Amino acid sequence: MSRPRRRAGLCTLLFAVALLLAAWGASAVLSPVGDGPARLIVVEQGQSVREVARALRQEGLIHSAEAFLAAAYLTGKWRRVQAGRHELEPSMSTLQILDALGRGSRRAWRWLTIPEGYTLRQIAARVEEQELASAADFLAQAQRPRDFEVSFPPPPGGLEGYLFPDTYRVDMGERAEDIIAHMLRRFEEVVWRGLLGEQPVHEGRSLQDIVILASLVEAEAKVEEERPIIAGVFMNRLARGQKLECDATVQYALGDDRKSRLLYEDLTVDSEYNTYLHPGLPPGPICSPGEASIRAALEPADVPYLFYVARPDGSHVFSRTFAEHQAAIARIRQTR
Repeated sequence: MSRPRRRAGLCTLLFAVALLLAAWGASAVLSPVGDGPARLIVVEQGQSVREVARALRQEGLIHSAEAFLAAAYLTGKWRRVQAGRHELEPSMSTLQILDALGRGSRRAWRWLTIPEGYTLRQIAARVEEQELASAADFLAQAQRPRDFEVSFPPPPGGLEGYLFPDTYRVDMGERAEDIIAHMLRRFEEVVWRGLLGEQPVHEGRSLQDIVILASLVEAEAKVEEERPIIAGVFMNRLARGQKLECDATVQYALGDDRKSRLLYEDLTVDSEYNTYLHPGLPPGPICSPGEASIRAALEPADVPYLFYVARPDGSHVFSRTFAEHQAAIARIRQTR
């Protein structure tokens, strides 16, 4: 092949590559990544555009950091990127994201995750840790359930047990009562409408009784499949008029003095929540139960057991009689 033909072929190849690169770049800049929840991007003072591009790519907001940088420099918008907190969505194109970064901070928000089994005090502490509201204000608001508009019968005391454990998106600037309202709406959705069908009584038991029982199950169960069994044990004891003797209620009664392992003297703590001293359910929930524990309280297993003791791995040995229970305790102590 002659030299002019080789040059022409090379030029054609380079032109084709340039076209492909241009098409790829245009697609990466003009098309959004897709759908999904908004992301909170924090641009620090003095942060470079390249670092911003890397953060956007890691959060799945842009196709390519290189395409973002090219668009930023070609349009001159790299000069307008402002430090602050920016709420950006995957449905935005690169050019739209550049415009948003240049307009300054949009309404900032944070994720608030409340684990299953958290008490009201623990939830309040988590809210304060996230700098969303003070724990004291949160607790004060949670003691006034009738101040909130709910479709289910409000509990007679505070909102212990009714702030549904989940992950919430909370806008910065929302008040403690706004955060509580989010959690109550989730309880309405999952429990009141979803599990109870808006019926205030389930097989002769009130919503309050179901939430209380579910909170005991949540606090005691460490293995998923044991939740209905533990609920069945509690129901059996209630039916016989036996005290529940639930360690988790004693821990709740101890408050800030909770222990990794209860002693016999702890079982005498003077509290209406101490189910070693008082028969029946405690006067209120002892934590926020998750959906699985509430299901177990609604549908306890039909089992013959009246006792259980925890193994070191968190699972339990269930027994029909006190003698069997004592033998199970002795075996577990030997293995320890």
